[in-house]
Amino acid sequence: MCSVLGLFVQQSDPRLRDANVQVYIANHVTQFDHNVINLLTSCNTPALNGAPGFICWSRGFMELGVTGSRAELVDSLKAYSSHRENPPLLLFPEEAATNGRAGLLRFSSWPFSILDVVQPVALQVQRPLITVSVADSSWITELLWTFFVPFTVYQVRWMPSVPRRAEELSEDFALRVQELLAMELGVVSTRLTAADKAEHMKRLRHTSLLRFAPASSQPLAARPRMPSSLPGVGSFAPEDVRITAMAQRVKEVLPHVPLDVIRTDLAQTNCVDTTIANLLEGRVPFFPESEAGADLPAPSTSQAAAASGIQGSVAVPTSKPATKQFAKSPVERHLSLQERKRALYDYARR
Repeated sequence: MCSVLGLFVQQSDPRLRDANVQVYIANHVTQFDHNVINLLTSCNTPALNGAPGFICWSRGFMELGVTGSRAELVDSLKAYSSHRENPPLLLFPEEAATNGRAGLLRFSSWPFSILDVVQPVALQVQRPLITVSVADSSWITELLWTFFVPFTVYQVRWMPSVPRRAEELSEDFALRVQELLAMELGVVSTRLTAADKAEHMKRLRHTSLLRFAPASSQPLAARPRMPSSLPGVGSFAPEDVRITAMAQRVKEVLPHVPLDVIRTDLAQTNCVDTTIANLLEGRVPFFPESEAGADLPAPSTSQAAAASGIQGSVAVPTSKPATKQFAKSPVERHLSLQERKRALYDYARR
């Protein structure tokens, strides 16, 4: 199978592998890391995601029959490790694959609550011309690319076993092993989690859909409205034009927020809804514009026509105008925030 897929596995001194250790901890680079390490030593990796059955078995995962919480999974793995005749466990605390070149995702603590001694395994993968791991790609896609590429080199380095210190929490134990593994690989030990990666990929997919969707297929409220009074719009870069359009939409909802503050936050979030939430919830500090009108803007002609066609004879509720000045009392500021939220909700409903 290695010759068919073009897999070439190298390992450091095999004598460094501790035969008494029941839990191996490795960084996650590709969808086939557990298969490669299993070629070097017998070990089992529990199936955390995906449906059980033939596919799970054929990929080399161990089915535990646990579909509940992480606590039930840990209890099941503890019972498995209590039998010394069972092969060691191979766990990936990152819970998501990375390219292995920039940093490690934050280690989950549950793999370090099974036993008090673990052995880290440093894994590096190299491949000519094509990256070894692409975010958001399925294991079938990665398998096909492995078929296509002439060869893929896996380098496995066994590190000394790491015992738990006296009264050390599982979170601290995980962080200490993560730092050791990152130092061995020469990468950064980050605090980003697998959930952060999933959220990042969701935003990238959302942005790409908006970017490549035709203008006629987008809803009226989702189309960027370029103000006609902006000078030199034709000389803007496409990214600047998009940010400016998004900033104008936020400005219509929150007229008291300075435009440069809106543009700065949009450059980071790349999302109108996220920027509005950041401004409303106080995550982005700013000084309100005293000269700006606090009333919400009236809908455009096309929006008014659409609203009249949908609502018919239903009266449009009027929103309470937000305060024009920054209140001195925390209570007044909180009330002002609630008023702006209600006004935003009313505007969105209209």
